[in-house]
Amino acid sequence: MSDERNEEAALLPRLRVIEEQSLDSRATAYAQLHDELKGRLEGGDSIPSNA
Repeated sequence: MSDERNEEAALLPRLRVIEEQSLDSRATAYAQLHDELKGRLEGGDSIPSNA
C-alpha cells in the first residue's frame, strides 16, 4: 500500500511539470506517461516466471 502512495506522490509533481509545458510538449509528455502507465498495468497481469 505504501508503494502505491509513493508512486502517486511521484506522479503529481510530474503532472504539474507536464501542465507547465507548451501544448505540443504536453501532448508528447502525456502520450509517454500513458504508455508507461499502460505498461505497468498490463505488466501486472502477467504470471511471474518463477511460479
